[in-house]
Amino acid sequence: MSHTFQPLTQEQAELIAFEWRYEGEYAFYNMDADEEDLASFLDADERSDTTFAILDDELIGFVTLQFESADAVSIGLGMRPDLTGSGNGHRFLTSILNWIEATYGTRTVRLAVATFNKRAIRLYHPTRHVHAGDEWWCVSVSFNDT
Repeated sequence: MSHTFQPLTQEQAELIAFEWRYEGEYAFYNMDADEEDLASFLDADERSDTTFAILDDELIGFVTLQFESADAVSIGLGMRPDLTGSGNGHRFLTSILNWIEATYGTRTVRLAVATFNKRAIRLYHPTRHVHAGDEWWCVSVSFNDT
């Protein structure tokens, strides 16, 4: 079953911002960890048509797109906390990459990952390519110290 993508509603944004809680060092990803990020995420005008809910019968994540060109997009993403660390990342990321290609026609995706986030780093192949189905994607990953 593939995931469904739809514009993130205000209700979904508030659920993510105030109820999704990551534990330990991953609390860095809690929306209220950064007031500016929280305000932007909750502002429907700022989210506009760049932030999407990812559904698998229920809300399981979100992705935010920032197009750098017609051929490249930077993404930010989040998976519901209870689904992390359980082997769901590959299917989640593959679904996002396939949706981006089908919707926008681009296969160059850039994202940043915190250096402590070993789970995410393991997900991105050391050559910076992600195998999604029968395709390889160029994923440019930048590492940010927190």
